[in-house]
Amino acid sequence: MSKTPFIARTLFVALSALAAGQTQAAVTSINLASYTVTGNYALDSLNDMGLEASAVTYARDRFDSDNNKGTLFFVGDEGMGVVEVSRTGITQGSMAFSAWPAATSHNDAEGLTYLGNGVLVVSEERLQDAIRFSYVKGGSVNLATAPWSSVANYAYNNTGLEGISYDASNGTFVAVKQDSPQVLLTGTLSFESDVDGGVSTMTETFNAASLFGLNSLSDIQTLSSVDHLAGQAAAENLLILSLDSKKLVEINRIGTVLSQFDLSGVTSQAIEGVTVDEKGTIYLVAEDSGTPNSRLFVLSAPVPEPETYALMLAGLGLVGFMARRHKA
Repeated sequence: MSKTPFIARTLFVALSALAAGQTQAAVTSINLASYTVTGNYALDSLNDMGLEASAVTYARDRFDSDNNKGTLFFVGDEGMGVVEVSRTGITQGSMAFSAWPAATSHNDAEGLTYLGNGVLVVSEERLQDAIRFSYVKGGSVNLATAPWSSVANYAYNNTGLEGISYDASNGTFVAVKQDSPQVLLTGTLSFESDVDGGVSTMTETFNAASLFGLNSLSDIQTLSSVDHLAGQAAAENLLILSLDSKKLVEINRIGTVLSQFDLSGVTSQAIEGVTVDEKGTIYLVAEDSGTPNSRLFVLSAPVPEPETYALMLAGLGLVGFMARRHKA
């Protein structure tokens, strides 16, 4: 009898066992401890628009000037405009904010998230409002007349809304308030240009101070957009950034800390924004903090992960065992 059919059948059985093992190994965390810093890039100042980078978001459906899929948008906390860069920090274009709502005298852009098709939402820290607009390279947008919605109504001060993230899997938003109190909010937002804004269902999910052990909350990012987490529990998890604690933590939806990354050795600059791409690569932005430029930092995890290597070796071992058994 030819060995070829036997080897093919054996390989099929081994690969099936490998696939079954991968299915059974439910992914409950991205394990931030496995990440390392793989990129550190200066961001252009752009006549001060690119300074004090305070929030960043990933745009999967856009292409950079070298036709690489996926770009980043960031804002500075002086609220001058939004800048689009490649995943290595190369400026692709920018759009100015020509005005902010009259209710704020600070124009404090601290949160940014991407809805797709060039549509962004920026949040103002002290008003705790979210404002939607469409990006036009080289253009400008009047945020005072753009569609908006109220995320929260805490007192007007600089411990307000620090981050916002959109979950495309279910159309909801998550947001964090910096301090006094530290709060995570979840719900939906619609956007209207009238005086009352759109309808919001954003509510306080929990007070975070006693759960996370962080000194402040600086940004938030959903993980539902990471492709290899689809159908896994980890897709529901959130990344929480803390500037004052110099930590990035991964939590589940009841506030349990699952993994964390110590940022204290990354930079002396103030890291204020976080986002993630479809591969699970993490991007952080830091203010210039007395240095010439804001910076983009990239955190990557090893691929494939150790569990995958173990399953592959187990599968190959099974092939060898069955081949030896057949020969005997």
